[in-house]
Amino acid sequence: MSKQFSKISIVGLGYVGLPLSLQFARSGVSVLGFDLDQKKVDSINAGQTYLKHFPSESIADQVDANRFEATTDPSRLIEVEAILICVPTPLDDHREPDLSYVLATARTIAPYLSKGVLITLESTTYPGTTEDELRTVLEEGSRLKAGVDFHLAYSPEREDPGRDDASVKTIPKVVGGYTKKCAELAQSLYEQALDRVHLVSSCRAAEATKLLENIFRSVNIALVNELKVVYEAMGIDVHEVIDAAATKPFGFMAFRPGPGLGGHCIPIDPFYLTWKAREFGKNTRFIELAGEINTAMPDYVISKVADVLNEEGKSIKGSKILVLGLAYKANVDDCRESPSFVLMEKLEKKGATIQYHDKYVPEVPPTREHSHFTGKKSVDIEDQYDLILLSTDHKEYKTFDFTSFQAPLVDTRNCIQMKPTKYFQA
Repeated sequence: MSKQFSKISIVGLGYVGLPLSLQFARSGVSVLGFDLDQKKVDSINAGQTYLKHFPSESIADQVDANRFEATTDPSRLIEVEAILICVPTPLDDHREPDLSYVLATARTIAPYLSKGVLITLESTTYPGTTEDELRTVLEEGSRLKAGVDFHLAYSPEREDPGRDDASVKTIPKVVGGYTKKCAELAQSLYEQALDRVHLVSSCRAAEATKLLENIFRSVNIALVNELKVVYEAMGIDVHEVIDAAATKPFGFMAFRPGPGLGGHCIPIDPFYLTWKAREFGKNTRFIELAGEINTAMPDYVISKVADVLNEEGKSIKGSKILVLGLAYKANVDDCRESPSFVLMEKLEKKGATIQYHDKYVPEVPPTREHSHFTGKKSVDIEDQYDLILLSTDHKEYKTFDFTSFQAPLVDTRNCIQMKPTKYFQA
């Protein structure tokens, strides 16, 4: 089955929804973006960006061509042939899946579903969400039947902000449908805008695929984090070892240690499977152990900071510390789940005065778990601190000249090139 879609809607215009919208628009599909955030909607309609790694020109080009507009009015969804849901799926305070954004979206759009419309969920979740929870809410709200009156599919997002060697267009798209016809329609949709679509047997298989991808990363990051601590005790530079191992042309993939996990995927997604596995009486020991190791990394960094300050005849209490990097990864403005927040909190609790620098995050936005930092502003990089702690490996820090700095610098990413005299890895 092949169908050409002329107008679609993408719900949720954040780090996933915005680039996906632009790619479909560039491919000639008319895109109606839907978001409850009026500021985002106004920015798009004015051709202005709100994500640093997307220039305003890329939005304005599609808006001016009448291929992209945004709205907060759900009744306009009756105009479209497909709706792609790209909303957050965080963990709640008990580290259990929070589907409130997905289900609230379903309740919002359900009354405006037209017969034959395709609904695709892109938000990361546990196997069964699309055909169970999402389907139920959509059917109840629309009084239409999935697989008969409307079509339902799951296709996990694979967005990686800041990456230069891949794009929405070139990253293969995994798709699973509620029925064979649902899958074929979803395949046709994505093939209009993307280079390659990989069809799997079901929504559950597609949901499980996304979890495997991020569990793989979480477990391997935990491995090198653990080895970093072990090798340091042996007087071995773990980064030298990783570089050497990476020369093997088969059977090895390089992962890098850091101060902890950040972002909307790796710290969260594995626990979706952990939670769901309990329903089947199964344990996920690798996932849980990796989580424990990665969660413990900020404490390792704090211990290194304490040791370095101790060599200076100082304690954490009363020290002024500058944290370099608030974003969870290099060269993006996304600070969700960033380990920098954890480091800042732990240092403050031990009595330190904390400032941060990050040109990508000039002011701390509202966050779910670190609300007391909201409104805190980035400061200049100056040699007036008792210690400088690098948490995020932005390009700026790699080339910044620290050679004249007197303050000790603790580098959790092994990225500083022009090092001060007092330089330490953590």
